[in-house]
Amino acid sequence: MSATEQKIAVKDLVSDQEVRWCPGCGDYAILKTVQKVMPELGVPRENMVFVSGIGCSSRFPYYMNTYGFHTIHGRAASVATGVKLANPELDVWVVTGDGDALSIGGNHTLHVLRRNVDLQLLLFNNEIYGLTKGQYSPTSKVGTKSPSTPDGSLDMPLRPCTFAIGAGARFVARSIDTEAKHLASVLVRAHDHVGASFVEIYQNCNVFNDGIFEHVKNKKTAAETRLLLEHGKPLVFGGENQKGLRLNSIALKLEVVDLGEDGVSEEDLVVHDETNKVLAHMLAELKSPEFPVPIGVLYCNPTSPYHTEVYEQRDAVRERKETTDLNALLRDGHTWEV
Repeated sequence: MSATEQKIAVKDLVSDQEVRWCPGCGDYAILKTVQKVMPELGVPRENMVFVSGIGCSSRFPYYMNTYGFHTIHGRAASVATGVKLANPELDVWVVTGDGDALSIGGNHTLHVLRRNVDLQLLLFNNEIYGLTKGQYSPTSKVGTKSPSTPDGSLDMPLRPCTFAIGAGARFVARSIDTEAKHLASVLVRAHDHVGASFVEIYQNCNVFNDGIFEHVKNKKTAAETRLLLEHGKPLVFGGENQKGLRLNSIALKLEVVDLGEDGVSEEDLVVHDETNKVLAHMLAELKSPEFPVPIGVLYCNPTSPYHTEVYEQRDAVRERKETTDLNALLRDGHTWEV
C-alpha cells in the first residue's frame, strides 16, 4: 500500500504547533471535529488545503498537519479560488470568521459563492471581533456594547445564511461548535456537495461575547429553541415535538403553531425541502425568540462547479485556435510604438 493509499488517522492531522486560543474558546471544539471528520472523507492528506484570512479562526491552518495558507484580511476566498483553479484535484477548505468573511471580505465571499467554486467555506460566527479585542462585527445584534460601540450598536446585523443564499450559494447549512455529532454530519454533507458549500458555525467567544448563543446551545432549552432540519420531514420542534412551523398563505411567511390546538396536525406543517430556495431563505431569516433557530442543511441544490466550466472553456478555445507563440500573442491586436 502506497503512502497515498494509507488510511489517515486523526493523529496524522494534528500539527506540532501549540494551539493558542483562549481557554474555553469554541474554536477548540471545531478543530477537534474537523480533525476527526477528515480521515473519513477518503482524501489523501497531500491533497488537503486549508486557507484562512485574519482573525482568531484564521489560525486554523497552523493546527492542521496539511497544506495551507494564512492569507490577508478578507482574502481567503480569493486565494482559495486560485488554489482550486490551479489544481482541481485539491480538497480546499476556507476557514473564516464573521468579520473576516462579511466585512472586509464580504465582496470576496460573495464571488466565491456565486461562481460556485468547489470548496468548503466554514464561517465561525461569534458575532464579535475577537482577535482585535471585542469590537462589534457585521453580525452583532443591535444594541451590542463594545469598545467601538460603547452606547450600543445601531447597525442592522447581517445574517450569514441569508447572505449566502442571496449570493447564489448552492449549499447552505448551520451548526454549533460544541455539537460534535451534528457538526460532523454537516461537514460531511458539505464535502460531498460538488460546488461551493457554506457552513455557518455558531462559535462561542467566551472572552468578548460569552453566551451569545446560550439559548440555542443550552441542553435544557435546546428542544424549544432549535429547529433540526431533515429533508422530507415536517418542521417540528419542542420537547415532545408538540410545535411546528406552518406557512401563513395570506402573509406568505412562516408561523409557529401548537399541534393539537385548533385542529392543527402535522399535515398542516411545512415539509423541509432542501432544494427549495424560497423556503431556505425563509428559514435563514428566522430569529429567536419569536422562532426556533434552524440547524442543519437549509439549502442544497447542486450545479456544475466553476473549475469544470473554466477548464471546458479553455479546452474548447485550444481546439478552436491555432497554436501560436507568446511573442506573437502579446503583439496581437492594438499596439503602439512609443
